[in-house]
Amino acid sequence: RFPAMASDSGDRHATLKRCLGVLRDARDDSEQFAALLLVTKAVRAGEVDAKTRRQIFDAIGFTFPSRLLTSRQPPDGCPPHTFRALGLTLLACFCTDPQLAGHSQILNKIPTFNDVLLSPCDPDGASMLDDVYQCLSAVLATARGPRELVVKGTVAALCQAYLNGGHGSDRALTLLVGLLAVAEAKCWRRSAPQLLAVLGKLSDDFLKAEDMTKFELCEILPHFIPLSPPLSESSQGSECLRSLYKGLADVLGSRLGPSQRDPALKLAAGLVQACGTEWIPAGSAGSKFLALLVNLACVEVRLTLEEPDPVEVEGKKEVVTACYVLMEMGIQECLREEKPLLENVQKMQLMRIMEEAFGAVIFYLRQVVKEEELQDPFIFASVRVLGAWLAEETSSLKQEICELLPFLVDYARKLFKEGSPGVSPPQAEPGGTEGSALPHDALRFLLPGFCHLTAEDRPRDILISEGAPALLCEYFLQQWEVLTAESTASLTSAEMSLQTLCGIFLNLVVTAPDLVRRDKTFSSLMDVLLKSLPLLLPQKQHLVLTANVATLGLMVARILAGSAALRGTQSAKEFFGAAVRFLSQAHTAQADPSGDGLALAVSPAYVGSWGDIRELWFLGMQAWAGCIPLFPWLPPAALQARCPQALSQLLSRVAPASVDFELVAAFQAVLVELARASEECRDVILSHHGVEWANLYGMAALEQCLAEQ
Repeated sequence: RFPAMASDSGDRHATLKRCLGVLRDARDDSEQFAALLLVTKAVRAGEVDAKTRRQIFDAIGFTFPSRLLTSRQPPDGCPPHTFRALGLTLLACFCTDPQLAGHSQILNKIPTFNDVLLSPCDPDGASMLDDVYQCLSAVLATARGPRELVVKGTVAALCQAYLNGGHGSDRALTLLVGLLAVAEAKCWRRSAPQLLAVLGKLSDDFLKAEDMTKFELCEILPHFIPLSPPLSESSQGSECLRSLYKGLADVLGSRLGPSQRDPALKLAAGLVQACGTEWIPAGSAGSKFLALLVNLACVEVRLTLEEPDPVEVEGKKEVVTACYVLMEMGIQECLREEKPLLENVQKMQLMRIMEEAFGAVIFYLRQVVKEEELQDPFIFASVRVLGAWLAEETSSLKQEICELLPFLVDYARKLFKEGSPGVSPPQAEPGGTEGSALPHDALRFLLPGFCHLTAEDRPRDILISEGAPALLCEYFLQQWEVLTAESTASLTSAEMSLQTLCGIFLNLVVTAPDLVRRDKTFSSLMDVLLKSLPLLLPQKQHLVLTANVATLGLMVARILAGSAALRGTQSAKEFFGAAVRFLSQAHTAQADPSGDGLALAVSPAYVGSWGDIRELWFLGMQAWAGCIPLFPWLPPAALQARCPQALSQLLSRVAPASVDFELVAAFQAVLVELARASEECRDVILSHHGVEWANLYGMAALEQCLAEQ
């Protein structure tokens, strides 16, 4: 019933059809097995089209291949793995159909595929390995596939297959690259030792290679550099980093063409994102290498962006984005004071070189005119790196930055309004994990620069005219919602953004009070501040943000004293109560280490953050003093909170020599306003020997106020 497979394609198809009929209607296993041999022969020869493949599946389904995989008794005279080989060939055939590749009957065969990868491979087993790699590649391309492969141990199996170096080990490496691209964090959580072993081999090969293999490995290695856990935490990881540093120093120290230099720069960027500069050794060689890296990155950026050819830029976006990572690292290293890798001369040289590169970035961004270009992740990467520069350096390129500000505000506004997660820039996260697609939150990266710029007249005027205050107020509200949400993933960035926003608004309040009075944005901001401070105050981990919100709120309230929201409303009373508690709890009396008495000291809860909040506290005290005469209900509220009593007791207990002049002035300003505004407050201060200690501290204004009838 089974003629030999004919050579003519028409006859072959006819024979296949007959065999399929037998497979469907076979009376016993021997008939089915004979037909199956002819079918698998055709499958291996690549002679099966999509329609015939579906017919094979319809004829036998998953049941028969599953039986073949579990059968232990081969036909007489056949190798032991005959049935398993046939089953794998059929599954490889089915997997070329994407719908079948994601079927649970394929996914539950993953442990079998792993077993084949890990079994000793004899010459006859090569075809089985090929079938398994075909199945795994197909599964990886499905929606459920990556997770199933990770959970069922395929990462470790692929690592071992690659390290064994047998038939198909190159395909094992390709599959690992694919898995790491879509599920990096999960892969490393489950198979860190095995992946580290692969990275060890790759980095060792990279160091030793002296041909084009070195540059091919530059392309592969970034996929194996984890963002977590840090490589430097283990001796094996540290050894990998040493090999990669030496290999890169060798590569980048040579004369290279773009096709060789670009992969090396991308690898260096991947290492920087994963490990910072930990992989670069201290000393002369390390500092020269770091300077070379930043120099090469700046040259690449200038070459690509100073005279941008659209076609050339398109092909260079990946490497330029990697260069941005290296430039950002350069900024940080130039500012680093503790154990710097760079000499001062190198820092000055690099800052000049980076200034030229950022000039090219600004020039490029000014060419962006089309609406669709705003969705380009490369534009986002360019704005992000410019934000890093503006955060630290606004004295150079002033004219160019001012000319670009309208674009930056408009770009940030459009992305914020869309509020949709963007596509991750190419190589923006060279060791990126799943979920690493960057949200298009351009404002987060621009805020520090805007904070510097709002302190200067011209850029501040441009930001105001472009509607930045309204945008920043909306962003403040959004970030506050992120901070108060249950998720902890973005807490740090949201809190930093809110602190910087407070800094921007403080600059505007101090330098443009008329804007605060006329722009409704600040009334909306005041409403948010009124509600947020009472919630923040009890959370000691947010003390720096509390200081920012309290001080900003008091400063705005002083200007908007006539607004309805501040006329003794419940929210206003709760805000001022929280602000007064924040300010009055900052200092305490403690044993004087140089004597027997008590000395004034920063309260223990404030000590750890005092360096960050000291100036805000003084500004807040000044603003509080300014608010007292504007709000008649404030002195009674202060009395109710026992603020004048506590402050009077504190100053009467401690040694005057322990209170510096700045503190004396801050306390006096508040006490004088309370005494002037309220007879009851004045009496409380007098009852605590106010005249005596006012004289001891040299508080002449308070003495005079208390002496008046």
